This record gives sequence, structure tokens and C-alpha cells, in this order.
Amino acid sequence: MKVHILGICGTFMGGLAVLAKRMGHSVTGSDANVYPPMSTQLEAEGIQLMQGYCADNLLEKPDVVIIGNALSRGNEEVEAVLNQAIPYTSGAQWLSEHVLQNRWVLAVAGTHGKTTTSSMLAWILEYAEKSPGFLIGGVPLNFGVSARLGESDYFVIEADEYDTAFFDKRSKFVHYRPKTCVLNNLEFDHADIFDDLDAIKRQFHHLIRTVPSNGLVISPADNVALDDVLEQGCWTPQESISDGMEAADWTIQNVAAGEVAFDVYYQGALQGHVNWSLTGKHNVSNALAAIAAANHVGVSGQQAIKALNEFRNVKRRMELRGVINGISLYDDFAHHPTAIATTLSGLRGKVGDSRIIAVLEPRSNTMKMGVHKQTLLPSLAKADKTFLYLADDLSWDLDLTAYDNIEVFSDLAQLIKSLCEWLKPEDQVVFMSNGGFGGIHTKVEALLQSK
Repeated sequence: MKVHILGICGTFMGGLAVLAKRMGHSVTGSDANVYPPMSTQLEAEGIQLMQGYCADNLLEKPDVVIIGNALSRGNEEVEAVLNQAIPYTSGAQWLSEHVLQNRWVLAVAGTHGKTTTSSMLAWILEYAEKSPGFLIGGVPLNFGVSARLGESDYFVIEADEYDTAFFDKRSKFVHYRPKTCVLNNLEFDHADIFDDLDAIKRQFHHLIRTVPSNGLVISPADNVALDDVLEQGCWTPQESISDGMEAADWTIQNVAAGEVAFDVYYQGALQGHVNWSLTGKHNVSNALAAIAAANHVGVSGQQAIKALNEFRNVKRRMELRGVINGISLYDDFAHHPTAIATTLSGLRGKVGDSRIIAVLEPRSNTMKMGVHKQTLLPSLAKADKTFLYLADDLSWDLDLTAYDNIEVFSDLAQLIKSLCEWLKPEDQVVFMSNGGFGGIHTKVEALLQSK
């Protein structure tokens, strides 16, 4: 089958392209923005990429077009698909019909931590010789790819609440029908799609309705929004996790500074000691969720912990790109104030008094709309200095009166120049964006190496 994918360089659609290719289909795709790590992965798979959207991309008529949720009516290539009556579907629906049927689906949903938790879970199952398939919105370093078919009935999916396509406004995750369902957390996000938190809760309850009674729902013991979702009705056994003092099935004790080590307990019984390269309270929660989900398919807590001690995280999730002149450079995908705060807090616990410099691009649609403008600056509290890049398409201003350690730039080149002049050995620099950030990472590295 000849499959053509619109929006192929998105993390989800790129992974879908890999799966389709591995299933023996001929795969092509187009996108407006092509940048690593997804473009690199697709090229390595031998998938032809077309820059930009146009009707000519369909000259070799495909058997089916998979349309990403970033595409809408009025797009030239979308209009050509409709006008030529080419069969089309959404990525989530194609995945459900062609990959997930008759498999034990382990889905990870939530506002934060989906990619990391899914990666942990896939790695735990791999370590336990379960040979899972997976589709993750990032590239787990333990695997080097964001998706694979696997050799067993198990399939791990990052379950996104974003809408499915312009012709299907349900959340993508309602297509997946998981048997094991992780609910990491729930906050208001995606303001371009959802009017308020209640609208997101409704979609999460649609997900809950699809989990069978012989499955498992895993959620934190202290998330009020998820409690509201579950109180609407849950027909599935539940297990709880807690990274604090709350009573839960899965808990922790003896937490080291920066959360670089901790003990895991299941219903009061010690399972083992995690000692890993990750930091932050959020990753402790991610780990507990992954351990609980793996336990549901027969992987013991002890074995899961051994796997996590060898877990290498995900590209662009506090990924250490290198150390230049004594300056550590991290790349992080954080794009929500809660994620920004927990990431910086975890790093602070690890590096102590070393200076932390946050370099932030508020790029998500929700950020651009100003939904988080009241909580953005407080989320940067653990950074000694912040270089904030505000592009021209932002519709709001920040009150920096009380923040003399934050500098704002509208010119990326000037930001890079000022940043490199300010840095000194032992500094910890965290680049934060959910996009390419204008190639800032390589530009800063090149400038530092030239000194």
C-alpha cells in the first residue's frame, strides 16, 4: 500500500511513518517544518520527505492519506485530497485499525510526563524480554527510535489528549482502547483546543470509558482533576501512586537530593532502590507509574527498578548535549510552567550552588495565547538567570518589575551573543522549547567552542 502522511515530521506522525514503513508499506510525507530529531529518523528509514504542502505532492496518487491534526481546511494539499477523492484517515484511527488491534495496549496519558513515562515503560518491558511495540512522542535513548512494531502482544502508546484531525475533534487517545491506562496528571493546557479544564476532563473520561473491566487504571493519589474524572465513573480496577506523603499503592521513601535516588514500595513492601541519571520529583512520579503499569503485565517491581537504573531518558528531555569550557548544556522540551518548575527544581537539587541559566522560548499555542503568563515567571524561580525569547507572534506582555534576573529578547542572535558573554565555567544551561528554537543549541555550542 502507498501511504502518504501530511504533517509527517510531527513526533506522533513521524513515529507512525516508521511503523507503516516497517509493515511493508511505501511511505512518503510532507511537512512545512523539517528539523531533528524526527527528520533525521525518517531519513534513516528511507522515507521520502517533501518540504511544504502542495497538490503536486499527490501526483503519484497514494492509496491512503493520513492527515495530521495540525492540518486544516484551506491547506492546498488537504484540499487536493478532498477534491481528488483520495481515501484519507487520521493518524490515531490508522494506528488503531492497523497496529493496535488484538494487542495489549498500555497507554500513558496526562498533561505532563507522557513521553518520559512511555519511554520508561517500553524500556522496562524490553529489559524484561517482553519485546514491546511502541509509539512515543520523542526518541528514547535506550532505543534510538520513536516507534517500532515489536515482537509481542504488548504495545506502549503515548496517549495524547490533543484533537485527532480537522474532521475528528475527539482526543486522539479515545482511539487506542488500552487495557493498561496510566493517568499521570491533569492540568489546563491546549487552550487552542479546549475552552477550560472541564472540557479536558470530559475527554479523559471518554478514555476511561474505553478501558475494560479486566484492565487497570493507574493514577496519582493527589490530583484533584483526575479524581473528578474518575468520580464520573470507572469500571476498571485502580492503583494509585504517590511521590509524597499521601497513602497509595506505590510510594517512595529515602529520596536523595535532586531525586537522583529513592526507594520504591508496593503496598508497604520494599521493591528496590532506584539510582539513576534523571532528576526531579516529576520523574519520580513517572517512574512509579511505569513500574505499576509494567507490574500489570507481569514484570515485578524489582525487575522494573533494575531496568530504570539503566534508563537513559529521551532526546530533548533534559538531554545533556555536552560540556564546553566547563559549561553544561541541556536541551529540554518543557513548555508548561509546571514542567519548567519541576525540571529546574530537580536540576537545582542535583547541582547545588552552581548557576542555572534557563533559556526559554514560549512557543506552544497555549503559551502564545497568554494562558500561562501569570505562572510563567514564577516557574523560573530556581534559575539564577533567564534569557527569554519572545517572538513577534506573542499576543501578551510580561510584567518584569519583580524579576531583575530575567532578560527578554526579540532578536535571537542578540540573545545568543549576550548569553555566551555572560556564561562562565560550572554554569548549567537549560534550553527550553517545544520546537527547533532557531537552531540555538548548535549556535551557542559553536560560539563557546570558538572562545
